Amino acid sequence: MILLAPLMAALVCAAALTYAHLALPQQTLISDYALVPGGVVPVMIGMLALAAGCVFLAYGLTVREPGRTAATRLLLIAAAGGLMLSALFPTDPGPATSLSGEVHRWAAAVVFTSLPVAGWTLVRGRAPLPRWNLVRSLVVTAVVALAVYLAAHPAALTSPFIGGEAYYGLLERAVVVADVALVVAMGVAASLDNRLPTQLPVVTRESRPAPAAPADRAKAA
Repeated sequence: MILLAPLMAALVCAAALTYAHLALPQQTLISDYALVPGGVVPVMIGMLALAAGCVFLAYGLTVREPGRTAATRLLLIAAAGGLMLSALFPTDPGPATSLSGEVHRWAAAVVFTSLPVAGWTLVRGRAPLPRWNLVRSLVVTAVVALAVYLAAHPAALTSPFIGGEAYYGLLERAVVVADVALVVAMGVAASLDNRLPTQLPVVTRESRPAPAAPADRAKAA
């Protein structure tokens, strides 16, 4: 379940966003597809599918490693909440000027920051195995892509110096791809980890050894 749910959610999210990109008029940011006719449904499906993947991943980590993954699970739930708010509150064309646009902007900020931190908390202290190294690489990729995207955004002071307005939409797509791949990699790595919650044997009255009879104690003496 840990592996299957995030993988299926990532596939649904990728299919919905690919459809929006190919079937609808080109938009600078992914959220802007919701502003064109027919764009609300695929954008909502993609965001809600990824939110479901985060929730199922958090549940799977609760089953497998309830002690060491508390912070990871909290961040995954925060990302899922941000995705749901982003889907329910559409963005504004251009700068955020309405309550819906502000909610969407800050919810997206929660998603873009909580997922890389969730990946980092999950791999912290893990052995340098290939599956965990992949998660580490995607964490770094997501952080770098987010930093460059924020620097290139037209609202940033650094954008005019690097010509960010020409390609910040492409950078946002890179951030989304890195985050989706990170969720899948976290599910794969957690599913392949053999450490499961240990259960102490339950001692019942039937399983307790019966007291030795007096004759048996005399023979033993």
